[in-house]
Amino acid sequence: MTTLCYAKSTCAIGIHVLLEEIGKPYELNIVDFSKGEQKSPEYKKLNPKGKVAALVRDDGSVVTEYAAIAMWLALTNPDKKLLPTDPEGMVRTIEALDFVVGTVHMLSWRMWRRPNLYCPNPDELEGVKSRGEAAMLAGFDVVDEQLEGRQFLCGDFSIADTALYYTEYWAADVAGFPLPPNVQAHFERMKQRPSVQASRKLEGVA
Repeated sequence: MTTLCYAKSTCAIGIHVLLEEIGKPYELNIVDFSKGEQKSPEYKKLNPKGKVAALVRDDGSVVTEYAAIAMWLALTNPDKKLLPTDPEGMVRTIEALDFVVGTVHMLSWRMWRRPNLYCPNPDELEGVKSRGEAAMLAGFDVVDEQLEGRQFLCGDFSIADTALYYTEYWAADVAGFPLPPNVQAHFERMKQRPSVQASRKLEGVA
């Protein structure tokens, strides 16, 4: 059975949503970051990168990195239509996914969440956090334009929307940042999906 290595408040949230969308049996391997389990020899043997998400497939092989896991799930479950099959649709979906993961998440949220990784001076950490917040909101402004007149990032629901959801969750529910109108509407729309409701129950939020 497929197993998702998962930790709360991480990007593994989006992969959990995808697994719920697919609807096939899976297991969760909860990795407790507060106990440093992601750095344990047992977990590092599974994923030497020491992070989540990691997906252990039926044959025991492991896929890491958000985009790779999402792509694999979409391609192996074509009936769920999580990724367009035409070249233009596929490219635009990956384009949107890469922007959310690479910019809104890695470049922006990480700076706000873990400012100490960017600056060793404790007196400057709040400034680093402010830059992270500004960068994240600027990223959401770009996404907001893309969502104009659309329910989802690339027309129909896709793997890109699961990535956008987890960053929306971080911004709105964890940090309390204001979301631009179209992004807020997308967030509310996502929260109506049973897959996201299952995710929010696991995260312990309404």
